[in-house]
Amino acid sequence: MLLTIIIATLIVSLISLLSIVFLAIKEKSLNKLLLFLVALSAGVLLGTAFFHLIPEISTKENAFVYVVLGFILFFIIEKYLYWQHCHKGKCHVHTFAYMNLFGDFIHNFLDGLIIASSFLISLPLGITATIAIIIHEIPQEISDFGVLLYGGFSKKKAIFLNFLTALTAVIGGIVGYFLSSSSLLVLSIIPAIAAGGFIYIACSDLIPEMKKDTTKLSILHFIIFLLGIVLTYLLGMVE
Repeated sequence: MLLTIIIATLIVSLISLLSIVFLAIKEKSLNKLLLFLVALSAGVLLGTAFFHLIPEISTKENAFVYVVLGFILFFIIEKYLYWQHCHKGKCHVHTFAYMNLFGDFIHNFLDGLIIASSFLISLPLGITATIAIIIHEIPQEISDFGVLLYGGFSKKKAIFLNFLTALTAVIGGIVGYFLSSSSLLVLSIIPAIAAGGFIYIACSDLIPEMKKDTTKLSILHFIIFLLGIVLTYLLGMVE
């Protein structure tokens, strides 16, 4: 069963490599797309937090305390990153890019835990959970790639880092397999912290970037933002 879990989580991780298609797009054209991807990511992060993660833990004791703690934790981490990388001069990579990687790390680890827990219940449930997570990950990974580019990473580095964080799903699957008897506590805390983090990244970093644009395209950015929210809601219904 462990091998099955590893294969399933590895397949989910490989979805991050969809961003390779952006390598073929010229730099000038890609720069025009970046703010659209940032808007999509803001919508997807908010939708993921409110339609996927929070509902999973809404019945748990002190669930929303952990959401707030997650929000505060991401705020503290960002302040630390800003001080470390930006206080001595120009910040070449925006802190929200690192924050997005950290949020993705937690989210993908959680996906691995969910897949492992599902397979340990039954094979059909494990397959269903894997398919559901793959469907959910497609817009998430593409938008995350856009955020990394917009934050200052090169194309190749953004793809590599996106794939590296995606591999934490495999780690989550292995941890979930060995801690299956005690993973209920973990499954109630991690989604809450991730939800708080996603809300923080979207509201504190990504939406303000959208607000900087005062051109006619800002209306389209807002529509893409709403599309990200609606998309995650619809995917939640499918799951």
